[in-house]
Amino acid sequence: MKKLLGLITLTLLAFAFVGCNGTTTVAPTTQAPTTQAPTTTPATGFEIALVTDVGNIDDKSFNEGSWNGVVQYATEFNKTYAYYRPTEDSKAARIEAMEAAINNGAKIVVCPGYLFEEAIFQMQTQYPNVYFLLLDGQPHSGDYNIVTAQNTHNVLYQEEQAGFFAGYAAVMEGYRDLGFVGGMAVPAVVRYGYGFVQGADYAAAELGLSAGAVNIKYHYADVFWPDTDLETKMDIWYATGTEVVFACGGGLYISVVAAAERSSNGVVIGVDVDQKAESDLIITSAMKALTLSVYEALIEFFDAGKTWPEALAGETSLLGAENDGVGLPTNTEAWRFENFTIAQYEAIYQDVIDGTAVVSAAIDVAPTVTLVTVNYDA
Repeated sequence: MKKLLGLITLTLLAFAFVGCNGTTTVAPTTQAPTTQAPTTTPATGFEIALVTDVGNIDDKSFNEGSWNGVVQYATEFNKTYAYYRPTEDSKAARIEAMEAAINNGAKIVVCPGYLFEEAIFQMQTQYPNVYFLLLDGQPHSGDYNIVTAQNTHNVLYQEEQAGFFAGYAAVMEGYRDLGFVGGMAVPAVVRYGYGFVQGADYAAAELGLSAGAVNIKYHYADVFWPDTDLETKMDIWYATGTEVVFACGGGLYISVVAAAERSSNGVVIGVDVDQKAESDLIITSAMKALTLSVYEALIEFFDAGKTWPEALAGETSLLGAENDGVGLPTNTEAWRFENFTIAQYEAIYQDVIDGTAVVSAAIDVAPTVTLVTVNYDA
């Protein structure tokens, strides 16, 4: 975990809202996506481009974690860079933003999220001399027949392991009434949720708890941004005994945190990046090494002469505990547990690496648990 935690706890947020070599950005937005002009107007010559999904680069989640990797690499190696935000949530708008980046000189386009799968499927053939880094997805034409061209490299993460660590930590800390809220039932979010359930069950077994001692409410909100209906549901959850909610899906954590603040003792688990700065009630975050994986991919690309090296060209990397790809933050400010120790965390982390603790990545059926009661219709 040293590599993951070392890089992602650098002071990268100092760069997050700074214009990039002349680019301009707009104020942070946490609302649902609307049709609007792109948020950057760069001149030509920007070698590295990032195209956001439905959010912005300051979403405290997937876009921001990926963007920080671009900023870190470009700043360290003196490369020009810019970001582009699609005008709406559609394949056509994503392609338009990617083409704008290419027309402005991008040699590599970083695309964070599964929403880019169909767009990159088209673009990788249309622009064979441009290179693509797809995070959390693999290119396909809509039928899930995956085709990754030599100018594309994909990075997937073992979200089930990150979720496992979060669920395990919550129960080991002493929480018995848990909740999981996912943005939508897409594979990455489902893996987070099912991992969370498995981690809670594993901890209950280690503690010798009886069946039913740990309860989990489970819900997909169908949004990745703040939502009044979700906030109302979270008010009810906390009022009826839920102690901690794993908020898994972009900006929806804002609604969960708002409800937790109104509760008597509710807390929140963040996702994708270390979200501790967003609220004192975020006790930990189930993270992917987004910043690290983008940074290292860009090193590989430029070291190979602005191309993907043979080991990455047309290939998919799978990052998990074994290669420091997922985990919980262990820096002093982020570790907000009182009973669960870093030593205990490091022990279960190693158990996942060596296979002592097995975490299923299956998403077609809910995980089998023996001690935890899960209400999937909460």
